[in-house]
Amino acid sequence: MSDSTPHPVVKRASDVEYETVDAAEGMQKGVLIDDSDGAPQFAIRRFTLAPGASVPKHTNEVEHEQYVLAGEYTVGIGEEEYTVAAGDSLLIPAGTVHWYRNESELEGAFLCAVPNGDDSIDLVEG
Repeated sequence: MSDSTPHPVVKRASDVEYETVDAAEGMQKGVLIDDSDGAPQFAIRRFTLAPGASVPKHTNEVEHEQYVLAGEYTVGIGEEEYTVAAGDSLLIPAGTVHWYRNESELEGAFLCAVPNGDDSIDLVEG
C-alpha cells in the first residue's frame, strides 16, 4: 500500500525557474507549486507581463483564478475589457476567450491557480 497523503512543501523563490510563454510577447511563467511538488489538486503559477507585453486572444480547457500582485494592465474576458491592478482578483471560466495587454511602463505580475492535469490552449483569430 502506497502513501498518497500529500507532504508539506516549502519552495524557495530562488528555486522557481521562469520561461517565456510561447505566442505571448513579453510574458514569462514560473510554476510555484504543482503536481510535481506533490500538490494533489491545483497548481499555482506566477506570470509577469513586461511593459508593452501582449498576449493574444485564447481559450483554455480549465478555469483560471488569478490574483494581481503588481502593476496595472488590461485583461479582456469575453467581450469586456478590464483594467486591473495589485489586489484585484479574476475568475476566467474554462473555454472563455481572454487576453492581456500591458501599456504601462511598469511590469505587471499575477498569480494563477488552475486544476492539475492537461490544459489545451487555443489561439483565437481576430
